[in-house]
Amino acid sequence: MKRLPIKGRTLAMIGVIVPLFALFVYVALRSGPLAPVLVTVTNVENRSISPAIFGIGTLEARYTYKIGPTIAGRVKQVNVNVGDTVRAGQLLGEMEPIDLDSRIIAQEATNKRAKASVLAAEAQTQDASARKEFAKTQAKRYEDLLLSRSVSAEAVDAKRQENKVAESSLAASHANLEAARQELARTHADRGGLTQQLSNLRLVAPVNGLIAARDIDPGTTVVAGQPVVVVIDPKSLWINVRFEQLSATGLRAGLSTRIVLRSQAGHIFNGSVLRVEPFADAVTEEILAKVVFESLPEPLPPIGELAEVTVALAELPATPVVPNASVQRIDGVLGVWLIEDGDLRFAPIKIGATDLDGRVQIIEGLKAGQQVVLYSQHALKASSRIKLVERLPGVKPSGVNPNESKP
Repeated sequence: MKRLPIKGRTLAMIGVIVPLFALFVYVALRSGPLAPVLVTVTNVENRSISPAIFGIGTLEARYTYKIGPTIAGRVKQVNVNVGDTVRAGQLLGEMEPIDLDSRIIAQEATNKRAKASVLAAEAQTQDASARKEFAKTQAKRYEDLLLSRSVSAEAVDAKRQENKVAESSLAASHANLEAARQELARTHADRGGLTQQLSNLRLVAPVNGLIAARDIDPGTTVVAGQPVVVVIDPKSLWINVRFEQLSATGLRAGLSTRIVLRSQAGHIFNGSVLRVEPFADAVTEEILAKVVFESLPEPLPPIGELAEVTVALAELPATPVVPNASVQRIDGVLGVWLIEDGDLRFAPIKIGATDLDGRVQIIEGLKAGQQVVLYSQHALKASSRIKLVERLPGVKPSGVNPNESKP
């Protein structure tokens, strides 16, 4: 069989195609879809962790005093402004007395008249008592005379009747005296009530505190119970915090907290849990707690400001732990990518508590010393080829929160 001659042009094309093909294969295996996925790894550690829970709360005042009049009236003056510090007993403002002074004067006159009525009733009682004693004596004398037949029986009966009339008159005078005394007590009480109302027109601070609001200006008419100023006790500031029910296991009074105010994001305040509320929010599925500061912030933050609260729970026994970033959720199953003899295997796990450093407890599925993928350049599969590196330059970590579902 006769061979076909190979031309020089064909040889040149082969010389170009073969290196290009080799370069294509090299690129595909090194940086293309067939290239190994760059991953960073970490070892499963057996250690104890101190879990913590996080919540958002609102700064509130435990004790708020709304200072206002007990009767309707017009505001005469307000001596304080918002932000002022006041002392217990300090005059904050005053109401117009209107006709209260005149009513007190009129009541004083009524009281004096009641006193005079008491004196008159006492004199009448003394007079009735004297008349009664005289009538009694006369009746006794006539009864003795009747025995000696010096007077008639009709005269004796008349004296006895006069004695009974005198007794009735004395009883009536005693009743009038008691009524006069009761009237005096009533007028005295009325005067005391008017005097108390007059003193209530002075708006006085009940405690050492801070003026949080001034809702009324002088000249404004207010109704009974309407606050003119609001005083808060700065020492009673606390944070009403909401914690997710799923992560609130172990929350109790006395635990230490770290507080970050929105207006002072760069500063951490220490505090503690004062109490856990007996009622939870069924709508938002949150547990409510009150957190107090160890020392009050300076200056005082505004009431209603948001705060981030982290509660440190008790340290847990040592168990296998991994970084939270290594935990993945694939097809609804929570697990990690385990490296065994250079091969990948997705190992389902059961997790426990998580601490503030991002370490999560492994209840089931892993042992200490095993190697798992921490971050990967791309999403992994069981058939993926991997290459271990110290870090992934320029690549965003692919770890996810175990509480999030993969779409």
